[in-house]
Amino acid sequence: QVQLVESGGGLVQPGASLRLSCAASGFTFSRYVMRWYRQAPGKERELFAAITSTGNITNTAGSVKGRFTISRDNAKKTVYLQMNSLKLEDTAVYYCNAWWVGPAYWGQGTQVTVSS
Repeated sequence: QVQLVESGGGLVQPGASLRLSCAASGFTFSRYVMRWYRQAPGKERELFAAITSTGNITNTAGSVKGRFTISRDNAKKTVYLQMNSLKLEDTAVYYCNAWWVGPAYWGQGTQVTVSS
């Protein structure tokens, strides 16, 4: 069955770095656009990073631009999110998402907490 499993979250101090991973199985990963969303307490889930199926085009938006980098390894069926210079407001549950045609697939999320 389709699975997206995020990992790499945790508790860090402001200014630290984390790398999230999302391992995919059960579908043809290399065909899918991969995206990262996050949901902070009391807020709606927001899309902030995306990468094309081949990895040749990436996009990050909003407050993470310039600090977060999305990448993928199609051989490993994994998408990554490198997060640098973390801020308190980056605290959220982070979800990966796979979309090609039809409904998108979601992971279960991984918690990132930035606290001093």
